Amino acid sequence: MPQSPHDRAAEYHNKAAHAHNAAATAHGKGDHLTAHELSKQAHEHSTKAFELSKEASAHAAPSKN
Repeated sequence: MPQSPHDRAAEYHNKAAHAHNAAATAHGKGDHLTAHELSKQAHEHSTKAFELSKEASAHAAPSKN
């Protein structure tokens, strides 16, 4: 069964949070290259989560145009 837009958005929010935590850990260890890559990945996941959240919102509440 396909995931709802809400579930997919939540999944990407979780992925972004995990990547942010991993980036912070890498940065704390002085591994700035890995931290940069993980931060980039976190940003990509956050952007995807935002898009899926907008999609979920559009499906949940039709526009009153």
